[in-house]
Amino acid sequence: MFLPPTDWLPQAPLERLDLDWLSAARVEVAILRLDLIDPLISGNKWFKLVEHLKAADRTGAEGIISLGGAHSNHLHALAAAGKRLGFPTVGLLRGHAQETPTVRDLQAFGMQLHWLGYAGYRARHEPGFWEPWQARYPTLHAVPEGGGGLPGALGCAALKVQVDAQLANLGWSDFHAWWLACGTGTTLAGLVLAEAGAHPVFGALAVPDDHGVAPQVEAILREAGMADAGYELIDASRGGFAKVDARLLEFIDRSEQASGLALEPLYTGKALLALKNRVEAGRVASGTRLVFVHTGGLQGRRGFNTHFKKIE
Repeated sequence: MFLPPTDWLPQAPLERLDLDWLSAARVEVAILRLDLIDPLISGNKWFKLVEHLKAADRTGAEGIISLGGAHSNHLHALAAAGKRLGFPTVGLLRGHAQETPTVRDLQAFGMQLHWLGYAGYRARHEPGFWEPWQARYPTLHAVPEGGGGLPGALGCAALKVQVDAQLANLGWSDFHAWWLACGTGTTLAGLVLAEAGAHPVFGALAVPDDHGVAPQVEAILREAGMADAGYELIDASRGGFAKVDARLLEFIDRSEQASGLALEPLYTGKALLALKNRVEAGRVASGTRLVFVHTGGLQGRRGFNTHFKKIE
């Protein structure tokens, strides 16, 4: 049994985000605080895991095996879920063995780790990649990188329900569009499926084009039987995944001081800066109301503490 006996999903608060550049443009933003739902299984990761855990239950699996990097929010949430709910987890990690705050947590949560190197990790999309691992761990259910695929997207469709239930608390009867960071595109695909064209979804890419987010989103929508419509991907990677620069770090620092909202530089910081750039370029109409999804990931910020200290 991978999930609690009741059909439980954490509830994320929807709050106004007040920043001077939004006020100047007369753009309203409400932020869905997925960073507040759980101290360990945080952000969008719980939603992306739910349907994968249900699938593991249906197949009679005993645990989960998945992939990620040394700062992976997905593996962190998965390992925490395994410890809390009592199922074994195995992580296949990018690169060579290293010690990071995230890796230390994975080990403390009981996840068994295998380091694949960089070439070995790049092979994760090749036919036959999973065969030796499934032979080695025949009782474990394999989950794609980041909790992706259609099951991960279907879990994220629940975010629309949570937003719709809280709009009246803000005095809103409706909104114009979603805005969120994209690492694999799974959460964006889930919102596109949930909206079915009712509201567009803007995805700020935290990774470059060669990470294949667009084809992954297209594959999920195709598998779900939905036409390619209702979303736009925007380059927010600032030169590559995990690439940070002085402007981004200064923007995060100023935004946190002004709003009290904790951000991190890989996803939410880049997504909010991309929104600021678009607003200040006049590409968001006055009077627009947006729902910004805070996808969590704050545990991964620990690996960037030295960067932040440079601007303090």
